[in-house]
Formats: sequence, structure tokens, C-alpha cells
Amino acid sequence: MAMSAPISAIRPVVTAALAEDLTPLGDISAALLPQSAMANAQFVARTDGVVAGLACVDETFRQVDGAISCEWKVSEGDRVAPGTVLAVVTGPLASVLTAERTALNLMGHLSGIATRTRAFVDAAAPLRVWDTRKTTPGLRALEKAAVRAGGGRNHRGNLSDWVMFKDNHLTVLGINAAVASARDAWPGRTVHVECDRLSQVQEALDAGADAILLDNMAPAEVSDAVALATAHATENGTRRALLEISGGITIDNVGGYSHTGADVVSSGSLTNSSPVLDIGLDIDVQRPEGS
Repeated sequence: MAMSAPISAIRPVVTAALAEDLTPLGDISAALLPQSAMANAQFVARTDGVVAGLACVDETFRQVDGAISCEWKVSEGDRVAPGTVLAVVTGPLASVLTAERTALNLMGHLSGIATRTRAFVDAAAPLRVWDTRKTTPGLRALEKAAVRAGGGRNHRGNLSDWVMFKDNHLTVLGINAAVASARDAWPGRTVHVECDRLSQVQEALDAGADAILLDNMAPAEVSDAVALATAHATENGTRRALLEISGGITIDNVGGYSHTGADVVSSGSLTNSSPVLDIGLDIDVQRPEGS
């Protein structure tokens, strides 16, 4: 499974982040350093976690100065302990300092998501863990890659990926009409229906939904929904609809759902509530001779 976001998604994010730091006059502090000053530095984890966003760091250094070298000692998705050296960085001191904050901001943020995701995955097993669209605007591809690095899986990437009917859609359309219209308009797309009670689950199954979101259901209700879906598939000789648990799910309570028989559990907290992983860049300055 690809852990990193595509470079086409990373590059504009890094460009925008550097522009925030360097517009309009560049790094006026680093510009005062002698050009001959060099840095030997190490990215070091300060706390336990899972690392992500390594390609963002590489792209940051590339955009700032091609003379910066970054030798990674870890891979995307690796668990790390306090004091773990993540990478060795060498290059012109001024350039390293200019790139430092952007590199740390992106790696710390994405590693925080990967770390929280790994904790969620461990607590939810054997359920698979999905993210949501509750992402930072402009960073979705990067944050969803961090979820993968943490052992999670990605829900739909955007509103064009598949048809998903939530309660506000269904208030107008109704489940049967909604699924039928989706089959007519988008015959090759997954049709996903949100249900908050068992009668809706049965209606969605009868309508032919591919996936059902079980919204704010207790574990016992989820188990009942699984039984309904299994019986429906057996009676009709079809594949069982995918069952997603969502709504009010936390690391503390997800274990109660782990053996309900559902397929996945989703949580927006993976991307919208993850604390930054504490990572530092320890720099050893090589002073020019005679300085």
C-alpha cells in the first residue's frame, strides 16, 4: 500500500508553505550568515509515535536548496521511540534554517495523524479503520496518506468518488428512490446509505445499497444490523453490503465494536484532532575557519 501522497499533491503544499515564510523578502535572518557556514543536523523524535510526511521534508529541502542532503534512517509508517534519529541532514546552514520550520510543521502534523491512527487501529482490531473528509483544506491527500502510514484505510477522497446518501439527502429523496436514482445516473459507482435505525438498514438492503453507514448505533444494534445484512445476502445469493460504524466513536469505546462483525469503523478524529508528534532538528554548526 502506497504510504506517501503523490508528489503532485506534495509539491504545491510545500510551495505555499514556503511562500508563507519567505514572502516578500526571503529569510532576512539566514541571509546574514556567512555562505561558508555548514550544518550537520539530525531529525530526532522527542516522543513515541509513528512517522509520516518524509517526502514532504525531501521536497522542502529540494525547493529551498538542492545542496541540502537528507539521509533517512526510518521509513514512512515506522514506529519510533524518544531519541530515535529519523534522518541526518547536511548542507549550507542558512538553507537548512530556512527550510527547518516548514519541514518540521509538515512532518510533525502528518506524523501526529499516523500516530493517532495506529492507536485507533490497535484499539479497533479486527475492525479496519477508515478516515473521513474532515481534513485540513488543501492537505487532504497528505493527511489521508498519513492515515495509511498509521495502518488505517481511506474512505472516499471527495464527493466525486462514489454516491453517499446521508440523512439530509434522504429526508428529500427517501432510501428507495435515492438508490434507484443513483443506479440510473451512476451505474458504475458505489452507493452508500446512512442509516440510524434497523428499519432503515433493511430498507437500504432491499433497495440494493452497496454499503451502509451505521450511524450512532450501540454495539448490540450493530450486531443486529450485521445479522440483517448477512441474512439478506444469503437469501438473495449476493455479496453482503459493506457495513461501516460511525458516529461517537473514540479510542476508548471502539473496542466495544471490534467483534460485532461489521467491516470498518470511521472517525474524523484521525485527521481533525490529532496532536502534532514532537520532532526536533538538532543542528551542529560547522563554523568557517577564522570566524
